[in-house]
Amino acid sequence: MAGKKAVPKKQETYAPKDVKIPARLGGGVLKERVVRELPSKKVTHYAVAYINPLIFNGDNGRVLGYDNSHGFSHKHYMGQMTADPFTSYKELYDRFEREWKAIAMKFVNGEKE
Repeated sequence: MAGKKAVPKKQETYAPKDVKIPARLGGGVLKERVVRELPSKKVTHYAVAYINPLIFNGDNGRVLGYDNSHGFSHKHYMGQMTADPFTSYKELYDRFEREWKAIAMKFVNGEKE
């Protein structure tokens, strides 16, 4: 049987291992998954989340998250979901990083949300 011709991939998925946050920095876990079209690298699906049941135990411990499931871009915060316009993945991830760090530091310092 002749070898099959390789079919080019139409998308790539970036899903690194979960990042565990040390307790002294608030604890919890960061999760990330991004799907891009090829060859354009346009982001088609994304999900980032800060999970820490010590801060919020609802929604499987998801304190903060952004994703575009359910057909639209939105933010999860302490069990509430609100529409959140998507501009670029880099902008969204930078905002997510600032927000989860601020939430974790408030927790470390004993401040209420």
